[in-house]
Amino acid sequence: MITLPTWDQGLINKYNISGPRYTSYPTALSLQSGYQQQDLVAAIASSSSRSLSLYIHIPFCSQLCYYCGCNKVITRHQSKADIYLDNLAIEIATQATLFTEYQVEQLHLGGGTPTFLSAEQVSRLMSLLTQHFNFATDAERGIEIDPRSLADGMLSHLRTLGFNRVSFGIQDFNDEVQLAVNRPQSAQAVKSLITEARELGFQSINADMIYGLPLQTPASFQDTIVQLIALSPDRVSVFNYAHLPERFAAQRKIKEADLPSASDKLTMFKNTLKQMSDAGYQFIGMDHFAKQDNELAIAQNQGQLHRNFQGYTTHGQCDLLGLGVSSISQIGSAILQNEKQLKHYYKMLEENNGSAICKGIQLSEDDMLRAAVIKQLICQFELDIAAVEAAFNIHFADYFSEALCALEPLIADQLVTLSEHKITVTARGNLFIRIICMCFDAHLQQQIKNTRFSRVI
Repeated sequence: MITLPTWDQGLINKYNISGPRYTSYPTALSLQSGYQQQDLVAAIASSSSRSLSLYIHIPFCSQLCYYCGCNKVITRHQSKADIYLDNLAIEIATQATLFTEYQVEQLHLGGGTPTFLSAEQVSRLMSLLTQHFNFATDAERGIEIDPRSLADGMLSHLRTLGFNRVSFGIQDFNDEVQLAVNRPQSAQAVKSLITEARELGFQSINADMIYGLPLQTPASFQDTIVQLIALSPDRVSVFNYAHLPERFAAQRKIKEADLPSASDKLTMFKNTLKQMSDAGYQFIGMDHFAKQDNELAIAQNQGQLHRNFQGYTTHGQCDLLGLGVSSISQIGSAILQNEKQLKHYYKMLEENNGSAICKGIQLSEDDMLRAAVIKQLICQFELDIAAVEAAFNIHFADYFSEALCALEPLIADQLVTLSEHKITVTARGNLFIRIICMCFDAHLQQQIKNTRFSRVI
């Protein structure tokens, strides 16, 4: 089991810098223009996997949440979803022909707000997917839910369609905080939905929370986590709000004076770590927690946890196919992305025979080696050096001499220990896993010049 992080304020002051979340390596910031359908065909041919994880992006939301940095379209016109499904049907039919030898082990609907879709529209989408793809009988079928936009009877309908996992976007239970981010919702309604989901037999109930939102205080967020723990979700994500108004227009509606101080944000996360641990949750890493009998915690304890664009997962052997506007796929050694803007996505599908792929990267041998190292560190908090040397036919100390040099100050501060055979992240270093991974990132310096990341805590 992963050791609960040791809180050291001096180290936090020193190392709380910005960095990637490593849902892939190289990160999506490394993607280049000029990739297209033929690159997907080549990626499938070179991949050793015939298991598939499907991600479907539903971009629509009926109301703007001020904190949001997702790819979304704000509208109250349900007909726009019909047009989107018309186009998505074309992409599904096109891409599914390439995956006839694959079996779908995992399906996830994200957004935006997937539950913007009506019951009839969700039924249509699921019919399209099951018609064109080969689903395993025990496939995971998950969907992100905005509790405010869930129509009466929708949870039951989703269960009938085979969905067995739900992730509720809660963010905060405090009324004033909800109003400040334009996301008012009834705490009682959320609790009723989670109770209903459990009664309907959903196998996993997840909750997404955010700390660092306007008007939050350590005391108010502590109370929010108390309410959350009482609902007993199977997994919890507690994200650090990154205020980047120059990048996300919606965030300009947030008053900077209302944001909690850096010190208060750290206190919120420190309190949350203790609260979740005391309640019996395992700290998976960064901002994720899971009950100790949840498959995510079990996979981590058995050294089998993986990470991809959907976050921590137990399906690391799967190729990932993203469908819909802005979706990202990772097939074999290629990462590919669809057009990000809706009108361009529609145009690409029309002009390219049902494909909207426009960006990507072909991973080099060095990329795949570094990806393996980073994944092991971020998922297991340790690295078996001998196993890496055997798998990639390298001498670790020579190949990663620059990375090991970069690790030296982290070793000196006891965030990491290094032996001949193993790199181990200590309890003091768990909170800084992104910084430890950054030491092995050959693309990072160029990305730092071009973007801003969220802080690691």
